[in-house]
Amino acid sequence: MISAISWVPKGASKSVPTAADPPSKEEIEEIKKAALLEKGLDVESEEGDDEDMCVDASKQPVEIEQAEIEQALGAANALGKHSIKKAGSSSFPDIADGLDELNMDDYDDEDDDIDIFGSGLGDTFYPSNELDPYLKDKNNDDDSEEVEDIMIKSEDVVVVSTRNEDDMSYLDVWLIEDPDGEPNMYVHHDILIPAFPLCTAWLDCPIKGGEKGNFIAVGSMEPSIEIWDLDVMDEVQPSLILGGYDEKKKKKKKGKKTEKSVKYKEDSHTGAVLSLAWNKGFRNILASASADKLVKIWDVATGKCKLTMEHHTDKVQAVAWNHHEHEVILSGSFDHTVVMRDGRVPAHSGFKWSVGADVECLAWNPHDQHSFVVSLENGTVVGFDIRTATSNSAAELKPNFTLHAHDKAVCAISFNPLVPNLIATGSEDKMVKLWDLSNNQPSCISSQNRKAGAIFSLSFSEDCPFLLALGGSKGNLELWDISSDAGISKRYGKYIRKNNESAST
Repeated sequence: MISAISWVPKGASKSVPTAADPPSKEEIEEIKKAALLEKGLDVESEEGDDEDMCVDASKQPVEIEQAEIEQALGAANALGKHSIKKAGSSSFPDIADGLDELNMDDYDDEDDDIDIFGSGLGDTFYPSNELDPYLKDKNNDDDSEEVEDIMIKSEDVVVVSTRNEDDMSYLDVWLIEDPDGEPNMYVHHDILIPAFPLCTAWLDCPIKGGEKGNFIAVGSMEPSIEIWDLDVMDEVQPSLILGGYDEKKKKKKKGKKTEKSVKYKEDSHTGAVLSLAWNKGFRNILASASADKLVKIWDVATGKCKLTMEHHTDKVQAVAWNHHEHEVILSGSFDHTVVMRDGRVPAHSGFKWSVGADVECLAWNPHDQHSFVVSLENGTVVGFDIRTATSNSAAELKPNFTLHAHDKAVCAISFNPLVPNLIATGSEDKMVKLWDLSNNQPSCISSQNRKAGAIFSLSFSEDCPFLLALGGSKGNLELWDISSDAGISKRYGKYIRKNNESAST
């Protein structure tokens, strides 16, 4: 399945990604320890088990060697019988005579009477490949071909999706060539991640120094947030981990049950991380929402939690920063509420809106700093205007519209970055729909089953605003060029022409 999608802005990726350094012995030990902690195993007891395994393993080579010898003898015997039967003879001397005739003992001896390669070139010696006219350009050609294979051009578009397959989890870094023409899409490289991914957020905070970076933050079933460098191929460890387990050890058995004691890092989440949001105005700030009912604000430059908010009473499923007022944040929960907080007024408890079901997703309108939409588990999409928030009573904050968009949970919403009032919704009913929200009177423009299964994530590209990436239960990343849709072309033709003109220039 694909649970999350994040676009990488054009020009943010290195033109030639670097290869990861091989892990040191200490790093390997840390990886093993982290894997044991995630599985809830006692590190000390497992180390003891490893020692026992090493003792037992010392006997293993003898047993394996004996078994291999017997197996080899059996195979040789069977092969001998097959060969003899095929030859119509059962005597070993015939085989020996055949070997003598081949004269294998003198096979490597040179024949002084035959000069296979002729005179001249056969005796030519070059001190190095650089001086050999037949080899001097070979390495350079190979290197240039390898670089060309992994090069990311300035006009290419990159999108990152999570993938879970056969109990393994990955970040797939997709490259889309010619996105404004006939797109060619393929996985440029992937990253193996240790836990089931639930959400992602791209960020350019320079964690490793410099002015900018190209990183993806990943929230998972674990309480930690991992931040991976997308410019490094074959990386085995994240650049930074926010929160997570400090220790997880087994306690003594009581009856048939084994109790576990869990210790978390300071200010860590204690449940799965369900949503992430990077703050474009303050590039070092990342917000997270968790099943532990908390919203946290992280400083990725220091790796520390700056603020913990406890205004929800159930799992917090979604979090988002305002596109215009970067201190304003929204969060939506399974407690059937959406809360807005303003970092400029930390003492204020914020404003709260009630909704009719569990919150699945929420999104600020990039064209209007005062409005946002919320999608719910019951298939509805609700729109709000924060200017109606004159009190802290959730009962008094009414929605601008309520749209019965899908037959099942609406797991994903995305505003189009170019066209005002155009949004896409994706649902567990497998449908993707495009809506016009003009005048707070939503109308459906297009509805398609994109064969991605139940839709869990979708997102418009900032650089190619008519490209919609989506993924779901079938595990395939799908691209939908919505400009080819008749309804979109008819209603938003001027925006399509404007986008094509800007792309051509």
